[in-house]
Amino acid sequence: MKKKILIAGGVGICILVIFFLMRDSATGSSTEVFVKAKQGDFKVDITTTGELEAKNSVKIMGPSGLRTAQIWQVKIDHIVDEGTVVKKGDYIARLDKSELMDKIQNANNDLQQSLSKYTQTKLDTALELRKARDELINLNFGVEEKEIILSQSQFEPPASIKQAEINLEKAKRAYEQARENYKLQSRKAVAQMQEAAAKLAEDQGRFDLLNKILADFNIMAPEPGMVIYKRSWNGTKQGIGSTIQPWDPVVATLPDLSSMISKTYVNEVDIRVIKEGQKVNIGLDAFPEKRLTGKVIQVANIGEQKPNSDAKVFQVNILINESDTTLRPAMTTSNNIIAEVIPNVVYVPLECLHNQGDSLTYVIKKAGMGGYKKQQVKIGKTNMNEAVIEMGVAKGEELFLSIPAGLEESEVTLLEGKEGIAAN
Repeated sequence: MKKKILIAGGVGICILVIFFLMRDSATGSSTEVFVKAKQGDFKVDITTTGELEAKNSVKIMGPSGLRTAQIWQVKIDHIVDEGTVVKKGDYIARLDKSELMDKIQNANNDLQQSLSKYTQTKLDTALELRKARDELINLNFGVEEKEIILSQSQFEPPASIKQAEINLEKAKRAYEQARENYKLQSRKAVAQMQEAAAKLAEDQGRFDLLNKILADFNIMAPEPGMVIYKRSWNGTKQGIGSTIQPWDPVVATLPDLSSMISKTYVNEVDIRVIKEGQKVNIGLDAFPEKRLTGKVIQVANIGEQKPNSDAKVFQVNILINESDTTLRPAMTTSNNIIAEVIPNVVYVPLECLHNQGDSLTYVIKKAGMGGYKKQQVKIGKTNMNEAVIEMGVAKGEELFLSIPAGLEESEVTLLEGKEGIAAN
């Protein structure tokens, strides 16, 4: 019986030992992770996400006369699928013609009225002028008749001669008045015809213009290429049901895929180190195995507000050096911008750096068998993962990534021989 009790007690003790060992292992108190300080060229880099687009592209434009036609927006009724490869002159899209057709119908009605008025004015003025000419001819005959009567009254009494002279004078005056009236009627007829002709030409011109615009509602490719939908200010694609306006009648684009850029945005904290000409290593989400290179060609001077965020960002354009047939607009890129390369320096992971107070930064060195040392350091340039150590650490020294248990209150060895101070 005693033997069984001893065995059971031993098993219990073993279980307790195993439990505490496993707990210590889980909390990390039995082992500490450390790294060695490295020496070499240090890259100050910024990693951002970007999107491919063609450096140069041809815009596929809608009708140019929309503003003249007083059409302020037109819907895209149909458009070929994005990514469709087209030749010059191939069909691209069709715009909604309903509003334009109403305007053409109204213009046609106006044109028919103007044509009718022009014809009526032409007939009326012709009849009036013919009537005036006939009257003028008759009055001229009347003058000649009165002249004959006067010449035949030479042997008649003076009163008869005087009457003949008066009648001749009246006939001449009537003829002169009719001739002046004919001149006025002619000028009036010319003015009426010019007015009718101008209105007819105006209505004809508008009718012709609207029909020309109608022909442009079927959009054709101006050049060969791949159709890429235009994107609006908020990033949405302009497809079927979208609208175009007279001041921006772009329906889609035909990018030149031989020269691509990655458009990315850098936050306002990092933009100060970004400059034109800096080298960039580029990866593609769609093809993780591909590695491309590029250079910064444009850095925006004015920041933008990120949607749903208080952060300010600056647009940066990166020209891709390689020409690759697999590159397509809107592909997502990972851009590693190399802002600076500092030669032959000591650097460590950021996890090795710890702070005491507001101004003291230190690392924890491995000293001897299980020993530790908190050493103040002077930090230089940093990147996303590492920092240059200008003073306090030498190449190959082993540093702990976390603060070992019980070392929180120990003193920090200061640089330049200063006495250590107690950690707060």
